[in-house]
Amino acid sequence: MFAPLEQFMTDFKVGEKAVYPGHGVAEVVGVARREISGATLEFYELRVIENGMKVMVPRKNAVNVGLRRIVTEEQMQEVYEVLLRRDEKISTATWNRRHREYMDKIKTGSLSEIAKVMRDLCLLRGDKELSFGERKMLNTAQTLLVQELALAKGVDEAAMSAELEGLFSESAS
Repeated sequence: MFAPLEQFMTDFKVGEKAVYPGHGVAEVVGVARREISGATLEFYELRVIENGMKVMVPRKNAVNVGLRRIVTEEQMQEVYEVLLRRDEKISTATWNRRHREYMDKIKTGSLSEIAKVMRDLCLLRGDKELSFGERKMLNTAQTLLVQELALAKGVDEAAMSAELEGLFSESAS
């Protein structure tokens, strides 16, 4: 489940969408040059679509921070396979430990890893009421998945959200 190398190519153009790990889909709104410690560096200026947050990522460091292109059709299939997998064992660790594990998965920016978080929490939700922290984590994972998949599939986010929730309805189990 490794992303193809071309997905991590760092040549983004103004107006393109990119995924910034942990924050979701962002639009490249500019490329800026700044002088730092006597060296001139180029930065991508990003605007995170979800909340409008502005982020500057050094071009030469874009791969290291995980800035990547939107998922491909093949990668979307992997995400659906992860979401539909019901034979995975959900961690029985304490919530604090699971929270750390889930945050680590979300921070990778990998849609497959984020899908694992959503799947586990949705399945857990079927067994017990989720705590506030678990609901918040589920919301984060779902928002990141919905944003990127909706953009990749060319559908609106409400339809994408309904589709993902449908994968975990009683009848889908």
